[in-house]
Amino acid sequence: MELKTIRQISLDYGVSRRMLCYYEEIGLIKSRRKDDYAYRVYDEDAIKRLQQIIILRKLQIPMKQIKDILNNQNAVVVIEIFKQNIIEIDEQITALSAVRSILTRFVDDLQEKADVHLKLDILNDKTMLAVVSALSFSENKIKENVSMEELNKANENLSKLEDKDVRIVYLPPMTVAAAYASGEDCEGKSAYMIAQFVIKSELLKIKPDARSFGFDCNIKPSGIEEAPRGYEMWVSVPDDMEVPVPLVKRTFDGGLYAAHVLRTWDFADRGHLEKWVTDSEKYDIDWNSPRWVLPESHVTQNFEETLNFYNFVQNGKMENLQLDILIPIKEK
Repeated sequence: MELKTIRQISLDYGVSRRMLCYYEEIGLIKSRRKDDYAYRVYDEDAIKRLQQIIILRKLQIPMKQIKDILNNQNAVVVIEIFKQNIIEIDEQITALSAVRSILTRFVDDLQEKADVHLKLDILNDKTMLAVVSALSFSENKIKENVSMEELNKANENLSKLEDKDVRIVYLPPMTVAAAYASGEDCEGKSAYMIAQFVIKSELLKIKPDARSFGFDCNIKPSGIEEAPRGYEMWVSVPDDMEVPVPLVKRTFDGGLYAAHVLRTWDFADRGHLEKWVTDSEKYDIDWNSPRWVLPESHVTQNFEETLNFYNFVQNGKMENLQLDILIPIKEK
């Protein structure tokens, strides 16, 4: 049986290591350990399970329902889940079709009558009621033999961020305790160090509004072919608080950010958020004004924030973890 490393799986299926670790944390897939080998590996069953998860996510099935599907041998239960999702999709299609039909009717009326005053009258109650009443909808039919390419394209379109999906936030300057880890599961290692510090120091009693952030940061190469992958996690602390080794104090200067809640651990959302900023008429990505300095590491100045950090520290369940993706921006 061929075993694949987490790196191979990540490259072969376009799934981030963090997403794989998340799937494992919530019990969707399982990894193994080879003798005298430091990294986790995945067998044929785990890879098959991952393929199923990828397909279900591209079909917009929520993670909770994916768990029910994969952990249930009863076809009736799975069919009911799919039917419920079809109903919800049909409702969305109907709503969008209604909007499209009304807009099309308005365009036709304006073009036909070419009356500049009509645009002021066309939205009166009688006109709107007549248009809506005249709408008719055909049954939605699912195209057979949909290819993976078409599914990927549909998923890309559905994942695109609109203005309503993005928040513009200002993060204030703050002092943070920082924990760095490298290698496999560096996110988990740094998160564990921060959690232990928060608990032992009783930080949340001193600072119940503490915030936590994390980001990828690879050590700069020093005569080695490939720099190890690293992750640093922060928690905000009072300026005068002592921070025990190996944690270090850092200063965050604050700034303006585009923010979006990570959807079911699909880190492709970071790319969608970057594209939103790139396409924006009001904002630019602000890579060239560092908000913090790590002389020993490569950082891109974007990071994630753990939402409701206070509650997450109390229960620690990965299923309840929500992250905000944050990208530094500036006004044009």
